[in-house]
Amino acid sequence: MEHRLKRILPLAALAAIPLLLIFPYIFSECHALAAEAAKFGPAPVLSSGDYPKAGGVNPRVFVWMAAQMHLWFAAFVLAVPIFVLLLEVVGVIRKDSRYDKVAYEFLRVSLTAYSITAITGGVLLIGLVVFYPDLMKYLSGIFGSTMLFYALFFFVESAALYVYYYGWKPMSSGGLKWAHIGVGLLLNASGTALMFIANAWVTFMMTPAGVDIAGVFDGNVWHAVRNHLWGPMNLHRFIANIAYGGSIVAAYAAYRFLGVKDKAQKAHYDWMGYTANLVAIGALLPLPFAGYWLTAEIYAYSQQMGITLMGGLFAWLFIIQAVIIGALFLAANYY
Repeated sequence: MEHRLKRILPLAALAAIPLLLIFPYIFSECHALAAEAAKFGPAPVLSSGDYPKAGGVNPRVFVWMAAQMHLWFAAFVLAVPIFVLLLEVVGVIRKDSRYDKVAYEFLRVSLTAYSITAITGGVLLIGLVVFYPDLMKYLSGIFGSTMLFYALFFFVESAALYVYYYGWKPMSSGGLKWAHIGVGLLLNASGTALMFIANAWVTFMMTPAGVDIAGVFDGNVWHAVRNHLWGPMNLHRFIANIAYGGSIVAAYAAYRFLGVKDKAQKAHYDWMGYTANLVAIGALLPLPFAGYWLTAEIYAYSQQMGITLMGGLFAWLFIIQAVIIGALFLAANYY
């Protein structure tokens, strides 16, 4: 496993470099095209003919699937370093190597997911630019500066993850250990910043701010970023990511527990699963309160949007969600 990761991570980093270089270029081009049309023009009024088609590909389904895959893996790689860092700090304070060992194992699980996150993010970007070019021109005209920051934080996160993982053993004692914890803080800070920036783009499309009724931007990007749902979305996703990441690691630990024969290894994976499950439950408990705040803000912005979400077209999804949440708590208790 260790040998494979040493080969996979550098390749993943090399694969991410073209994406990193292409990302700001695409959005700078979109930003330039938008600026040519008007300084800050109104939102485009489009018809079905304005959306490119590619054979039998359904653009909405393609973008939805790419976004969903990206969200799953991104949630995992953003959450795991949070409790990896906490476990590492606890291990240093308590002088208990068990915490350090299980934290390292948690981090190792997330590495492959990181490369998949970069790939699915590239697929999502390509899908949006190809199928929704006018939307991307409009958004890049508003959020162009934040998109460049996104690329920068992506680079910082990638570098920090590389140093954090491969420096774990060489930086395992003395002052180097605290330097290693500092790298972990940088990794988490950059990952959280990435999520906050992406949340600004998503929530702007639901509750636009910094624009007039025609969609004309007022020129202050902070007004657009700090829209009605940005705060509650940040909190909800932050907590949900931890619950999701803990659940995935617990499932991994259960799988490894069943596969090993050595009693010491079984004890290790049993404790790893218990710790991950505890993290997941600890995040699941406050999650409904964050969800309530998010939904309350949706209703405050537009009652019609809230009714459509919970009592109209998408009500069936909330029923399924309630069943799944109940199943999560039941499974966690049995685990």
